[in-house]
Amino acid sequence: MIQACIGLGANLGDAAQTLRDAFQALAALPHTTLRAQSQLYSTPAWGNPDQPAFVNAAALLDTTLPGPALLDALLAIERRFGRVRDPGVQWGPRTLDLDLLLYGEQVIDLPQLQVPHPYLHARAFALLPLAEIAPDAWIPGQGRVRDAVMRVEACGIAPIGG
Repeated sequence: MIQACIGLGANLGDAAQTLRDAFQALAALPHTTLRAQSQLYSTPAWGNPDQPAFVNAAALLDTTLPGPALLDALLAIERRFGRVRDPGVQWGPRTLDLDLLLYGEQVIDLPQLQVPHPYLHARAFALLPLAEIAPDAWIPGQGRVRDAVMRVEACGIAPIGG
């Protein structure tokens, strides 16, 4: 079993309910167990501030799926929730975003998958929920999640419960 950390985010429609439903979809993945889920966080839009605020969370999975297969499963869940990826739009609004943040302590560098997530160590909206459920998880090249949280600014990020 590999411990995988997933970042969840949404800012279109009922984003909080979408994340709650996405947790259930993650729990239903084959060869995978949902071990923990964070509370939901309200987060100002990042990268492109001219859009609604996000709801973010994190999930901790135990899985035997290889990293690329897990990514494919995450993308399939996104599509079920209406996500359409436009390669020309970066940091835009979305119905659901599922990011494979960590895959054990492995470093994966493939065209379609980079783990750890390249910006994980700098994004409070991903680190705060992750620190809630996996503070000792190791970010290769950066250290423990709990230590990375101490190095980022968490302006405007607040738990919303649920």
